[in-house]
Amino acid sequence: MASSALTLPSYTSSMADKPLIGMTIGDKFDEVVARFPDNDALIVLHQGIHWSYRQLQEEVNRCARALLSIGVKRGDRAAIWAPNCSEWTLSQFATAKIGAILVNINPAYRTHELEYALNQSGARFLITADSFKSSDYRGMLYELAPELKASAVGKLKSQKLPELECVINLSAEAHDGMWPWADFIQQADNVSQTDVDDLQATLQFDDAINIQYTSGTTGFPKGATLSHHNILNNGFFVAESMGFTSDDRLVIPVPLYHCFGMVMGNLGCVTHGAAMIYPDEGFDPGKVLKAVHEQKATALYGVPTMFIAELDHPEFDTFDLSTLRTGIMAGSICPSEVMKQVINRMNMKGVQIAYGMTETSPVSTQTGADDSIEKRVSTVGRTQPHLESKIVDPGNGGILPRGEIGELCTRGYSVMLKYWNNDKATAEAIDEAGWMHTGDLATMDDEGYVQIVGRIKDMVIRGGENVYPKEIEEFLYAHPAISEVQVTGVPDKKYGEELIAWVKLNSSAEDVTAEDLREYCKGKITHFKIPRYFKFVDEFPMTVTGKIQKFKMREISIEELGLEK
Repeated sequence: MASSALTLPSYTSSMADKPLIGMTIGDKFDEVVARFPDNDALIVLHQGIHWSYRQLQEEVNRCARALLSIGVKRGDRAAIWAPNCSEWTLSQFATAKIGAILVNINPAYRTHELEYALNQSGARFLITADSFKSSDYRGMLYELAPELKASAVGKLKSQKLPELECVINLSAEAHDGMWPWADFIQQADNVSQTDVDDLQATLQFDDAINIQYTSGTTGFPKGATLSHHNILNNGFFVAESMGFTSDDRLVIPVPLYHCFGMVMGNLGCVTHGAAMIYPDEGFDPGKVLKAVHEQKATALYGVPTMFIAELDHPEFDTFDLSTLRTGIMAGSICPSEVMKQVINRMNMKGVQIAYGMTETSPVSTQTGADDSIEKRVSTVGRTQPHLESKIVDPGNGGILPRGEIGELCTRGYSVMLKYWNNDKATAEAIDEAGWMHTGDLATMDDEGYVQIVGRIKDMVIRGGENVYPKEIEEFLYAHPAISEVQVTGVPDKKYGEELIAWVKLNSSAEDVTAEDLREYCKGKITHFKIPRYFKFVDEFPMTVTGKIQKFKMREISIEELGLEK
């Protein structure tokens, strides 16, 4: 027994200098506005918006009154399907003030995924952009709910979207069956601020406030349900780690629909009275650099591929980045050379790595401002304040000694309430002791730094987006020519990983090409879920018991495609 006592277990709990915030998002927001009314709050460069905290509060309250006026009630699900814009942020804080649950819909979703998310969450209200990049949102909505064209505003009765009653379109133009945003906002005049304040006073910080869909191994996304307490505190402590104050100015080019944008970005800033700066609707490296330069930004967020694109920009040297000091790189492991360039060429001496999952609000571990480059490129840091981490044997659940590979689990205020309307998946993810099982394989060193070494399941991370092959397989199975399909990841220089689909066609199928299958996917599933490679086969590598060996598929694909390097 004496010798085993000398071996540290793979468990850490992190002390904190500051207590958890025991407030709702609305109350904390109002408190910060009272402290920093004239500070820059929201700067949206592509919309020409530059609001102080007092102005932002006025706009948020107006949006909250409008939502109440059109019948949004506490606990109702109000979905938002839009790229980064001021209305996204107004919706985030306005729904929080009245206790409605904001349902984040990925701007890249197509009809198949949109239909599922709206129905699974039971969303009564949808705030939508008119279009974004190649996505015609209005066209997709009319395709899913043709009844919308003949519907009175707010009175939709749709066969495919039975719960959805009201669509608000961010376009300035009026479209059949939808409120234009400006007309919707005018409904605020029918409700007093007292009504909002009275409702806000009844809310509890453990109330569900947000549903975010994460791709599920069952083939369908699961709705991680998060509370005020979950995301308000996570945003606060992520920014605390970077030493945020009311003088900070953060450029947010990452999408708001994801925790990286709305929690680490928006709530990280708002809890400190700092400025949120959106360079554009989506990511554009030149506009990011311009935003840093013109707005004298002190911090910048991104996934490694974003930083690479910024560093490679032909006009990089014309931008003054000297005001930058910190930021976060997350989504996938950062190559050491990129980290060095971000520190030296972008002046981000305090850049940090953060790791987590939507189900944990999202950040569980983070590197520190003083950590070595080695720690920042080889680990995902140490356990966040007020949280616990452990690494367990995936077979028996026992805590492993330091240095051994096992499943990373996290526990604390950040663990989601549940998967929306999915008790089975919730029970599989969160054990009886409250530990969230991440599905990631990791090790913990003697100093408590965690290194992610792989995944228990076969999840693929493409450019910072988690992709579950099962979801794509189930979609492709519906193609009439496909008898069987298996999807796995292969290495990719730009995105980290890309997808390859091994396809077995029906014996009666006509000649089907890879291009035919890509066309079949377009417009129905998100672009990053469409396999880059297709391989037509007659059989799959299998075990003697008939289980498909995806690792062998991966090995064969890497060799055939010449991706060994």
